[in-house]
Amino acid sequence: MGQPVKRVTSEDVARLAGVSRTTVSFVLNGKSIWSIPEETRNRVLDAARQLAYRPRASARALAAGRSDIVLLAVPDLPIGSGISRFIEELAAALAGHGLTLVTHLDAAHGRPLPDVCATLEASVVTALESFSDEMAGELHRAGAQVVLPVQDPSPAMTEVGRVQAAHLLSLGCRRLGYALPAEMAGQPMARQRLAGVQLACAAADAGPPVVMEVGLDAASAERAVAGWLASSVTGVCAFNDEYAMAVLAGARARGLAVPGDMAVVGVDDIPVARLAAPPLTTVVFDLHEAGRHRAEAIVAGLEGREPPPAAPAIGPRLIRRESA
Repeated sequence: MGQPVKRVTSEDVARLAGVSRTTVSFVLNGKSIWSIPEETRNRVLDAARQLAYRPRASARALAAGRSDIVLLAVPDLPIGSGISRFIEELAAALAGHGLTLVTHLDAAHGRPLPDVCATLEASVVTALESFSDEMAGELHRAGAQVVLPVQDPSPAMTEVGRVQAAHLLSLGCRRLGYALPAEMAGQPMARQRLAGVQLACAAADAGPPVVMEVGLDAASAERAVAGWLASSVTGVCAFNDEYAMAVLAGARARGLAVPGDMAVVGVDDIPVARLAAPPLTTVVFDLHEAGRHRAEAIVAGLEGREPPPAAPAIGPRLIRRESA
């Protein structure tokens, strides 16, 4: 085995540039209590480039008064296309502000989130779901300057279900079903969306939705479809597009026509939704705008400002195809 390569330090940069480590620090951090000659600054920058020097995160944090780490807690549920796209958009938006996104699967048997926050010295901890006041306090004590969202995000999730149900009701479906994921990890978010379906049904005097658990397999979905048929359900709101496509498979297995016998609406507009048989009607967020807005809220928190209001364009909005 070869010898491990020694990490380049600011002392190496200072030696090559012929200056002090303090001067290197001032040049690379863009801070100084006195003016540094342009020729000296260029020598330091050239030396750093030649040596491929990268400051340690701890050194950058000391200079800036905080780290550039944003820790995203990802819930322990199947990471579908929608979540993946949101993470990509958030990472890109944060990079534009000089911040680095690190994801952590918030699994039951993983390290506690406050421990991860302290280890990474994260300045921000954010999540797809809200933090309790107790957890937010633990994260602040672990070193996070910004923790969000602490407020209940369910209005956005509830609106997803309301949009799904309102569309089906507008088509004349008077009894709706809801495809709840059989996997327990997905149920908290699914129940927030279900609440929106329930509100829309109540507002239309259509009776409560018939809730059936559905797995990502045709047999499970066929059992759910049979249960909906027995309850005279003619329109189904699914937790997301994957479960909606399982419902489509279950309907085919029962010999049903979609949308003639049973209309189906999903969520997320995954790439294969338009390739489903029939192409899937779905509800979608503007994930680029959602990522940009979350990044702006994070930066505002770090700067002690109020976060900007969410733009209505973020969604959710219906994309109508042939399934409903």
